[in-house]
Amino acid sequence: MTTGIPRVTLPDGEPVPKLGQGTWEMGERAVRRAEEIAALREGVALGMTLIDTAEMYGDGATERLVGEALRGLRDEVFLVSKVYPHHASRRGMQAACEASLKRLGTDRLDLYLLHWRGSVPLAETVESFEALVRAGKIRHWGVSNFDTGDMEELFAVSCGKGCATNQILYNVVRRGPEFDLLPWCARHHMPVMAYSPVDHARLPRRSPLDGIAHARGVSVYRVAMAWVLRQPGVCAIPKAARIEHVRDNHAALDLELSAEEHAALDAYFRPPRARQPLEML
Repeated sequence: MTTGIPRVTLPDGEPVPKLGQGTWEMGERAVRRAEEIAALREGVALGMTLIDTAEMYGDGATERLVGEALRGLRDEVFLVSKVYPHHASRRGMQAACEASLKRLGTDRLDLYLLHWRGSVPLAETVESFEALVRAGKIRHWGVSNFDTGDMEELFAVSCGKGCATNQILYNVVRRGPEFDLLPWCARHHMPVMAYSPVDHARLPRRSPLDGIAHARGVSVYRVAMAWVLRQPGVCAIPKAARIEHVRDNHAALDLELSAEEHAALDAYFRPPRARQPLEML
C-alpha cells in the first residue's frame, strides 16, 4: 500500500490523510455499482484512506455502497459520515448514528459531522455527539458548512471546542473562506476538509487552469486538485467513481505548481478582499 500521502493533524494530534475520497452521488445506480466499489478500493490501495459519506447521500444507498466497498478494509480507513440537521437532537442523533453504522457494516465511525446547521440548539447537538463518543460509537465529531460566526457560536457552548474539523466547499474557484474562516480555523489548530475540490467538475473553460494543464500534459482537474492540496491545514475529499479518476486525483500529490503558475491562478481566481457568505453545494 502507498503510504506517502501527506497528513493534516486533528486538534487532538491524530493525523489523517490530506487526500481522501468523497462519495456524493455514488451508490445510486446499480449499473455503476461494481465500478464505484472498485474505485473506492483502488483509492484505499493508493493510501487515500479518508472516506467521507453521509446519511443524506442516496437516502442511505451511498453508505451501503461504502460498507460493501470496505469489507475487509475497515481497519485501514478513517471513516466519516454526516448526520442530517433534523436528526441532531439527543434522541434523533443516536438513532441516526445506529442506522448509519448498520448501513456501513461497522461498529464505529472515526468522525461524525453535523451536515449543516439546523434548528436544533448547538448545545444539544454537541451533547449528543459527546454521548456517542462516550458510548464508543464515534471517535471524533465535527461540523460541515459552518461559517465563521457559526464556529464562534459552537465554541461558546459547553464542549464545543471538541470539534475536530469543519467540512466546507473550497476550491480555486470558490475562495471566499480564505478571508476569515480559514484563518479562524488555523488559529484554533483545526483542519478544514474541502469538499468539491474541483468544483463538482464544473471548472471554467479558457482559464489559466487550461494553460497550465496543457503545458504540463495533465488534466485541468489535476491542476485544480494540486492547488487545493498545497493549501495549509486543508485536506481534500474528491469524489471519483472510476479508477482512472482516482489515479488522476492521486497524481495531483506529485504536481508542484510554480510561483508563476500560482500567480496566474491568483490573477484570474482572485483571493477575497472582503468577507463573503460561505457557499454550499
